[in-house]
Amino acid sequence: MLRAAEIAFEARYPDIDVRWIDMGGQNAYDRISTEKQNPQASVWWGGAGPTFSRAASEGLLDAYEPSWSSAADSSSRDPDHYWYATFLTPEVILFNTRTVAEGERPTDWDDLLAPEWEDRVIIRYPLASSTMRTIWGALIMRQSSEEDGYAWLARLDRNTKTYSADPTQLYLKIAREEGDITFWNMPDTYMQTETYGYPFGFIIPESGTPVLKDGIALIKNGPNPAAGRSFYEFVSSDSALVDQANRFFRIPARRDIPRELLPDWMVTTEIRPMPIDWDRLTSEISRWMQYWDENIKGRGAAWLAERGLD
Repeated sequence: MLRAAEIAFEARYPDIDVRWIDMGGQNAYDRISTEKQNPQASVWWGGAGPTFSRAASEGLLDAYEPSWSSAADSSSRDPDHYWYATFLTPEVILFNTRTVAEGERPTDWDDLLAPEWEDRVIIRYPLASSTMRTIWGALIMRQSSEEDGYAWLARLDRNTKTYSADPTQLYLKIAREEGDITFWNMPDTYMQTETYGYPFGFIIPESGTPVLKDGIALIKNGPNPAAGRSFYEFVSSDSALVDQANRFFRIPARRDIPRELLPDWMVTTEIRPMPIDWDRLTSEISRWMQYWDENIKGRGAAWLAERGLD
């Protein structure tokens, strides 16, 4: 999708050369934060809303109200226009259709804690991914207390065979049957299946799922602000969003895109959003992730045993 956007934009603006740095949303935030005194990029496109909100609170973004702002739901943008959502990204349970029989497939998050999933779960390493960090935060807040949330993640870790470094490795490990099941997002699951032929299916958890607001923003003091604004408008235009939906399985966040122009699965799939306190997630997620990484990752069984938990 990035390459297609580059080609189309440069055809419209031949004097501008688009150069990508492709990385996870959390890694993008880390780089923008590190380069705060000397920004190297003008646009940040892709990543979960809480990560954009954190960047806005730290003065890393420039406010910009796009021409289509009236079509954005209040939950799909920063109140002061520091970022807007381009896509809605529901999270799902992804599985290998060859190795997970129809009668064995889970229906909700808690099913993955059962003993039969031991050494069959593969997880994208959460610290580098704003998507996975948001899932982890949502699963913690889903429990009655923070400690219960850590216990839930420890039980999942007990069943986890490995943590993959990036999405490509995750797809390959599941496709090669090194593991059978994971958490990922619905649009990418469709794309990997329809475009690349991977044997993937998915379940939308019965109790509800996080629906991420995948954002775009201008970087404060970026080197090419005018070109950045042009690119922002170009990739978030109604025609671009329809193209991204049909070619790249991205669900538009804008409310004014005619449903008849979108793929059938996009308008007929029932999605049950999980209620999430996004402000709390934004403020707490770094602390939660640090604790998980230092105390639970790779030692979930020991963490539970130390507390007398099963």
